[in-house]
Amino acid sequence: MESDWNKAIESLSKFKVVSNPNNEPVTIYGEGDDMKCIGIGTDAAVFQSLYAPHYAFKLYAKDKVDKVKVEASVYRILGDSPFFSTCFASCDDYLVLSYERGITLFDCILQGIHIPEQVVKDVEDAREYVRKKGLNPRDIHLKNILLQDGRAKIIDVSEYTRPGNDYRWEHLKKGYEQYYHLIDGNAVPFWLVETIRKWYNKLGENASSYEEFTKTIIKLLYKK
Repeated sequence: MESDWNKAIESLSKFKVVSNPNNEPVTIYGEGDDMKCIGIGTDAAVFQSLYAPHYAFKLYAKDKVDKVKVEASVYRILGDSPFFSTCFASCDDYLVLSYERGITLFDCILQGIHIPEQVVKDVEDAREYVRKKGLNPRDIHLKNILLQDGRAKIIDVSEYTRPGNDYRWEHLKKGYEQYYHLIDGNAVPFWLVETIRKWYNKLGENASSYEEFTKTIIKLLYKK
């Protein structure tokens, strides 16, 4: 297995990941026919190799590499759980994780794919599991939850050692319970989802209340 990783890592070395300001997704430089990008976040990008398709390689931006050891330690603490990926190895700027099939909840919204209530329950159970392990389940949002055979799989645990509550999941859960029926089964335009995401990210700690924010979004939806 490790020999497969070595082949993949040779290809991974041809890529460079650069972070961007304002919590925007990273930019990727480089190319390789045997390596494809399967995910982009604000700190790292995730790749899959033809040489080792059962693994995912999370490559961090150079100014974010301090998170590699942190995330690896979180995976060690979480241990074997159906809610999370498995971390097999870590290096200076990347992690070797289990490849998880499925579609993100973000893409479910874009494509009009139904998100069952079981997914919400799974995330609630996963958060409770994380707390029992002495960690803090933060930064849970549409792009790091996979819909996998009708269940939830969480694919980013990098902030679980940070204190405080960012309320991202609480707001998503409330939005699902109160408003998801309005869009269930309907594809939502990318520009609209991205606009909502950016507005929410700009709110930060000085955000207006959840109710005020959702009222603004509902008004926008019904204007279209």
